[in-house]
Amino acid sequence: MGMVFGKIRVETPNYEVVQSSPDYEIRKYPPSVIAEVTYDPSQFKGDKDGGFSVLANYIGAFGNPQNTKPEKIAMTAPVITKSSSESGSEKIAMTAPVVTKGSGEGEKKIVTMQFLLPAKYVKVEEAPKPVDERVVIREEGERKYGMVKFSGVATEEVVEEKVDKLKKSLERDGFRVVGEFLLARYNPPWTLPPFRTNEIMIPVE
Repeated sequence: MGMVFGKIRVETPNYEVVQSSPDYEIRKYPPSVIAEVTYDPSQFKGDKDGGFSVLANYIGAFGNPQNTKPEKIAMTAPVITKSSSESGSEKIAMTAPVVTKGSGEGEKKIVTMQFLLPAKYVKVEEAPKPVDERVVIREEGERKYGMVKFSGVATEEVVEEKVDKLKKSLERDGFRVVGEFLLARYNPPWTLPPFRTNEIMIPVE
């Protein structure tokens, strides 16, 4: 029942709060190891989160882990989704321990979804090797984000509004935006909307 009411029971990434204001928080995240899959959502009937099952199979979330050890890997949160279109509009979606980013040309959109692996995996070599060739394991260096937190359902309209407001606040205060935004979702789909934790994260210098 706890997860229905927003209880987060999985590992979440460590970070340092560099600065906070009424409008946002600046966080610095340490290096991490991620598992990612890149795909065309049309392969999953237009589902932007369709790569989730591929990554979940790698860690063994739904059964035997699809890696060469084989070793079950604990789920983490949040799930981060990033996507962009040729027009420059950015749309994102998320669930629990995943990062997704995407790019597209015209109507075609390519999405990259990422799971942040538990902090015990410090180097790529320490993580179990995927059986599925679509899954790539790589290291991500230290990064800094401006972020805002919100509850409810992260619809595209809500996300776009939050992103626009956050970007303007960061630029107003002298921060330089250095990449596309992320939408971080900390809860599974069955969590009641008022109890969901979502974050908009924009990389800054």
